[in-house]
Amino acid sequence: MRETPPVEDLGGGIWSIGVPIPDNPLGYTLVYALESPSGPVLVDAGWEHEESWRALSAGLEQMGSSVADVHGVVLTHFHPDHTGLAGRVREASGAWVAMHQADIDLLRHIDSLGASGQRELEVRQLRLAGATEEEVDLWARLDPRLDPPQMPDRPLVDAEIVDVPGRKLRVVWTPGHSPGHICLHLEDGDHLFTGDHVLPGITPHIGLFPFDEEHDPLSTFLDSLAGLSELGATQVLPAHEHRFTGVGPRAAEIIAHHEEKLGLLAKALGRDPATLWELASALPWRRPWADMHALARRMAASETAAHLRTLERREQAVRHTRPEGVLEWTASSITPATRG
Repeated sequence: MRETPPVEDLGGGIWSIGVPIPDNPLGYTLVYALESPSGPVLVDAGWEHEESWRALSAGLEQMGSSVADVHGVVLTHFHPDHTGLAGRVREASGAWVAMHQADIDLLRHIDSLGASGQRELEVRQLRLAGATEEEVDLWARLDPRLDPPQMPDRPLVDAEIVDVPGRKLRVVWTPGHSPGHICLHLEDGDHLFTGDHVLPGITPHIGLFPFDEEHDPLSTFLDSLAGLSELGATQVLPAHEHRFTGVGPRAAEIIAHHEEKLGLLAKALGRDPATLWELASALPWRRPWADMHALARRMAASETAAHLRTLERREQAVRHTRPEGVLEWTASSITPATRG
């Protein structure tokens, strides 16, 4: 577990508040507070938990403010370690909560499914991916997923200036980690808040789910990374790990990481069709496939599906569907073997 960093005054009216994520290896989310004449504006809000709430409240008090003074909360994306406390902040302060429209649309879809609908979708997708019946049965018995966060009340679009009185905070739409992920360029301070899009030492999860959706999140993510170097921001303020400089070089490293993984996956494709589960299990992960928890395997399959979709777009992989609906892939120059 990573130790939560202390509250820091970064100068220029910017504060960093480490908000813990209890029982999670990420350890914490870095919530940033921007001073303004109308009260602080938060970049992300942290996980919904009493310990997290106490940390956020104490951090705002240390900067000479309080939760009740918050003017607004701008969320980099919909994941719960970023959005969890936003609704509670709004209730305490009357603050607006903003998020990119694409993630608002996704939240509405998740909410429409409900907990049981989400679980049924997971089970259907695992069968489509070629998971074993034992793993499918395990998912069918799992408790429902987390409830989605409270709905933001302000949709954002690319290049929009966020409502931070006296500051110029511009939305930079960077889809990939989520459809509506945004970075935020503080143009009057030359800082770039990157959420999970660019982190100094780890790479964000880029997954495709449902596995048979037709969009290409990895290609979108790689394009989003390439565009960041044009901003010229010197100070990078991510949501995890630590601050750093040089967004362009770090973005290039992340692109190279995914290109290497694409190469490994392309080599794993051959004459015989392979399911998503078979291909994911053949790739190197931090833990051996046999030791991975069900959720970790599902996320690995989602990441593999995203890489396969990019290979399809590059005409290096071909997707096929078995009569029973299971997906499988071959190398693009290979005709799938006839099944007996």
